[in-house]
Amino acid sequence: MMKGILLAGGSGTRLAPLTAALSKQLLPVYNKPLIYYPLSTLMLANVRDILIISTPRDTPVIERLLGDGSHLGLKLSYAVQERPNGIAEAFLIAEDFCAGKPVCLILGDNVFHSQDLLRVLKQATRPGQGATVIACHVSNPSAYGVVTLDSAGRPVDLVEKPANPASNWVVAGLYFYDSAVHSIVRNLRPSERGELEITDVNRAYLREGRLNVITMGRGTAWFDAGTFENLLLAGQFVQMLELRQGLMVGLPEEVAYRMRFISAEDLAALAGRMKNSPLGDYLFSILK
Repeated sequence: MMKGILLAGGSGTRLAPLTAALSKQLLPVYNKPLIYYPLSTLMLANVRDILIISTPRDTPVIERLLGDGSHLGLKLSYAVQERPNGIAEAFLIAEDFCAGKPVCLILGDNVFHSQDLLRVLKQATRPGQGATVIACHVSNPSAYGVVTLDSAGRPVDLVEKPANPASNWVVAGLYFYDSAVHSIVRNLRPSERGELEITDVNRAYLREGRLNVITMGRGTAWFDAGTFENLLLAGQFVQMLELRQGLMVGLPEEVAYRMRFISAEDLAALAGRMKNSPLGDYLFSILK
């Protein structure tokens, strides 16, 4: 069974001064805390044993929100990243937790929504694939890790934030690895900014011919909600979908029920805890 890592660390400097007192992952994306969205994505990938990594200040607050996950049919545990030493450091922190199992890492400020998502997650979690990354087509690729694909859709190059990007396909904050990832990270050297870079991990798999890229289809919504603009855009997107469709996005209680992690009775109890909230009303409507 694949393990999950939800990396909710970092100093959140792009969202200062909000993050001076509050975790970025607890800021609202419309009607839910930001962390609900990546957590729901892991759940949709059928990942139920999840390690949440955050800062010394924010870990207790996130744990107060999510608990041990048993109410969602999950097993949540927590670890601290003392300093923002790079995304790839998460694998060193989580090595004992992963216990030689394949692992999915998602960034705590990434919001995904697509009709394509379930297909992509099912494909990415198939065993024996080395590493699999998710690529999205964006208008500003130089802000991300850019992947170049050949005519068959295979990756041939991967460059972090290039000045002159070779394509508009960029690697999103959702990664799938086999157990070899830990030894790869142990042999990494910090980058010029002193961090263990996730792009260097992916490039190591690329050199070995074991990097797979799954491209998300046209119409995919992916937000790196770590800036004021993207946080607002993500909230507006979720609001538009929910008001037009009457269906919620990124609500872990609903995902747990639809994935059959919990029963109807469990969902009713969760709805009762939010009986004065529109989210509670929505959960009750599902049961009806």
